[in-house]
Amino acid sequence: MLDSLIAVFLVIATGWLLKARNLVSPSHWLGVERLTYQVLFPAVVIHTLAMADLRGVPVVAMGASLVLAILSVAALLLLTRPLLARAGIDGPAFTSIFQGSVRWNTFVALALAAGLQGRNGATLMAIAVASMIPLLNVLCVVVLARFANGKPMSVGGTVRSILYNPFIWSSAVGLAFNQVQWLLPSAFTGYLDILGRASLGIGLLVVGSALDLNRLARPRLAHGVAVALKLAVMPLAAWLYAGLFGVTGPALTMTIVAGAVPTATAAYFLARDLGGDAPLMAEITTLQTLLALATLPVAVLFLA
Repeated sequence: MLDSLIAVFLVIATGWLLKARNLVSPSHWLGVERLTYQVLFPAVVIHTLAMADLRGVPVVAMGASLVLAILSVAALLLLTRPLLARAGIDGPAFTSIFQGSVRWNTFVALALAAGLQGRNGATLMAIAVASMIPLLNVLCVVVLARFANGKPMSVGGTVRSILYNPFIWSSAVGLAFNQVQWLLPSAFTGYLDILGRASLGIGLLVVGSALDLNRLARPRLAHGVAVALKLAVMPLAAWLYAGLFGVTGPALTMTIVAGAVPTATAAYFLARDLGGDAPLMAEITTLQTLLALATLPVAVLFLA
């Protein structure tokens, strides 16, 4: 576990170093990020789900555990919104806390899954992708529309942002191909496999390039709430629900990993585009990514 985690974070650190040393220019990072998000990551999701043998995998139980964990943390935040407001946390800051508490870094999760359990781990994590991403996109867009200072997104715009999300359509395509996997040409599946293998390393480099250590302010209440909920409460909630649904073995480990990884770097762009507190979002993302090196192995060792 620790070896796989260290390897993942070394690749992230390499991405940060490449950007810090300006070995890759900012404009090039933007292109690499778009390539990873729009092409490489969908390829690994489609290939993993299309070729997976889902008959022996607790798809419903694992998916339900993660969905309920997300809904529980989201409900807790919404219920405590008045208390946070009285503590000086305004609407835009609340949206960044919300995204930082419920979203997950899919690149880190998939890399860890492949490192820990190989193809079986990737299959299980792809189930997490299909279960969590649609719900997370709906929740985060709705919360930003309600509490941020930006112009609220229309219903049509919200639906389009969900349907066009690469994480969502690739999951749907992969599950559809799974039903006819014996008809898929080997050249096509080989093509997806090559693209997919490229996605994890490049995706982790992109995660590292997005870290900005200079933006780490003195920890405030907003940082503490997001860190505690995402790195401690979320994996604990996933573990509790997994126990209720009878999830065990490798599926339980992957459920905990999915809950325990830091928030998504893409949350910054959503905050920036929809009027959230983007600087706070960047700080939360950086802080969680650094702390996850310690909290992730603890979560897996004590809960799995």
